[in-house]
Amino acid sequence: MTTPLSGVRVVEVGAFMAAPFATMQLADLGATVIKIENPKGGDQVRAIGPFMSGHSSPFARLNRNKRSVALDLKSESGAAAFRRLVKDADVLVENLRPGAMRKLGFGFDDLKQLNPGLVYVSASGWGQDGPLANLPGLDIMAQARGGLMSVTGMPDGGPAKVGVPIADLVCGLYGALGAVSALHARELTGQGQHVDVSLLESAVTFAIWEAGKYFATGEVGGPLGSAHQSTAPYQAIRTADGWCTVGAVTPKTWHGLCTALGLPELLDDERYADAHDRHGLRHELIPAIERVTMRRTTAEIVTALDAQGVPCAPISDYSQVFNDEHLNQRRFFWDAEHPELGPVRQLGSAMRFSETPTRRGPAGPLLGADTVEVLRECGLTEQEIDRLLAEGAAAQSPTPLESS
Repeated sequence: MTTPLSGVRVVEVGAFMAAPFATMQLADLGATVIKIENPKGGDQVRAIGPFMSGHSSPFARLNRNKRSVALDLKSESGAAAFRRLVKDADVLVENLRPGAMRKLGFGFDDLKQLNPGLVYVSASGWGQDGPLANLPGLDIMAQARGGLMSVTGMPDGGPAKVGVPIADLVCGLYGALGAVSALHARELTGQGQHVDVSLLESAVTFAIWEAGKYFATGEVGGPLGSAHQSTAPYQAIRTADGWCTVGAVTPKTWHGLCTALGLPELLDDERYADAHDRHGLRHELIPAIERVTMRRTTAEIVTALDAQGVPCAPISDYSQVFNDEHLNQRRFFWDAEHPELGPVRQLGSAMRFSETPTRRGPAGPLLGADTVEVLRECGLTEQEIDRLLAEGAAAQSPTPLESS
């Protein structure tokens, strides 16, 4: 099957989230991804539960479609094997602490001498330079320093982060986008390049509305719960049995909401004619709407609003999401085979191609499962492979490589 990135070879030196999520995207798109792991334990996510028959459930999903090669990059034979892999690679993705790869002799300047066409993607907490570069950086720190936590949660509540590791994940997406963009540039120039992506800058790129407000007026936004920054009604509203979301911000959808809920008096009130004006009056507008919606179930409200063409949706928990009829009909979820666990349910790719579909291959590999095969492919002799495997088996557990 032809895939969008058929023929592209990727080497990953990653742990936890940003780099593995980036290479998962590339693997889904058909790239051959070789995941380099410490022989003693591998990626730290392997030790994070919940576990299925001793195997990490998150790892089996985050590292699908990849091949695992166990190498001690601090050993002479491991370093030599790594260079052989990189020599024939198109892309390298790493998320070690800035400078860690360089100390090992695998910085961009080192490896571009070996492979001038190499696209080298570095993901880190704060970027490869600047005053924060050498500090540890995790998702919650990036959400905090990047402003996301200042606008997340209820106005009268304490600090709250986005419920998923959004800075980690979007940094991975930017890393994948940077990789394919640099591959395209290589087609024009013949040269590889270094792509620097960070959790902090990834988090700050979400501040579209906040930047529009601050740079125009100097006003600093704060947490609004589920409400929009400048228009209304665009938020969660209470129902008799829970909540639903509504977005009635155009004249047509505002008319539809008032019609569906039987609120002609709101439609006739000139103070509510404009979505921006409604936002300023939402402290009285939302209670007026909820006096109606709280007498009807979520399903009834959604049905009524749908009939009027008003954007709305129930608030689903993940048990509902993972069994959603729409997603199931679109075959979003799928099963990846694991050598010991059998079928492992996967989240689908958000990208759908009419001619070159994304790949749906195996679940995350066993540690070192592909070491011998991959090293043979890159030209190591049987003697070199035997020596490397012997060193790995005899070595004491190396100091874990530091992730971003």
